[in-house]
Amino acid sequence: MQTGDLRLGILGMSEGNGHPYSWSAIFNGYDEAAMAACPFPVIPAYLKRQTFPADCIAGAAVTHVWTQSRKVSEHIAAAANIPHVVDDRRDMLDQVDAVLLARDDAANHYEIAGPFLDAGLPIYIDKPVALTVAGAKKLYARQKAPGQIFTCTALAFAPEFRLTRAEIEQLGALRYVEAITVKDWDRYAIHVLEPLCNLLSEQGGIAHARPSGGKVRHLDMAWASGLTGRVTALGTQPGPIAIRLYGENDHRDMSFRDAFSAFRSALSHFVEIVRGDRAAQDPAAVLDIVRLVEAGRAERTI
Repeated sequence: MQTGDLRLGILGMSEGNGHPYSWSAIFNGYDEAAMAACPFPVIPAYLKRQTFPADCIAGAAVTHVWTQSRKVSEHIAAAANIPHVVDDRRDMLDQVDAVLLARDDAANHYEIAGPFLDAGLPIYIDKPVALTVAGAKKLYARQKAPGQIFTCTALAFAPEFRLTRAEIEQLGALRYVEAITVKDWDRYAIHVLEPLCNLLSEQGGIAHARPSGGKVRHLDMAWASGLTGRVTALGTQPGPIAIRLYGENDHRDMSFRDAFSAFRSALSHFVEIVRGDRAAQDPAAVLDIVRLVEAGRAERTI
């Protein structure tokens, strides 16, 4: 850590989610022997493909870690070069400049984020920030200043889910879109909902959405422009995280592959906001995405 670096605290973790390991390593680098024992083998596998410290995010370091388990916290600290483990997350309040809430179980976000929101610290809350618009508004209402909360799926920053102007023109006017993700709707639908909505920002917003399905969950949507599409969460069925766009001239398949680049870009974005180098996130845009997450959980049409 260099003098002047932002000091970050990381909070986690939730079942099936290794973000405390990967996010911390993106700032701090990692210890290869300790990271080899990470319970998410995909993380040391993709970290090995990077060059450290060159690929670290400059100007910030994860200095404190808290999880529900001291043993887990100590392993994350060893794997990702974090100097301080705390037994109570509040112990880091006056020791860090911002925090990363790396759990993706939205039901716990308000409780865990609360002390940091009350202290006025900037906080990156992992996706989805909440499962209902009311839940998201409750979090925003606890902010001490506008822009204190940043939240997203890192896949919204994935280069695989971006199009150049030339590629958009090659597709021609869009006729239909579809997106698909593995695992459950509550935690994973946002992985494609947010990048899809970013891609379709010129379509005028969602005019209509209708949920359906059981273990495999669907949300059929119509944009103000008249474009229609479907988002699917596969549940336990294996599959990709992918978006397909059908245009009048061509179609395009986009599949998510590079977790490191997406995470690094999202975390860099947050650091730039904290430093004042980038405008704060618009809560209205976040609420639009949460509204779709909520719609997909429902048995009613919006």
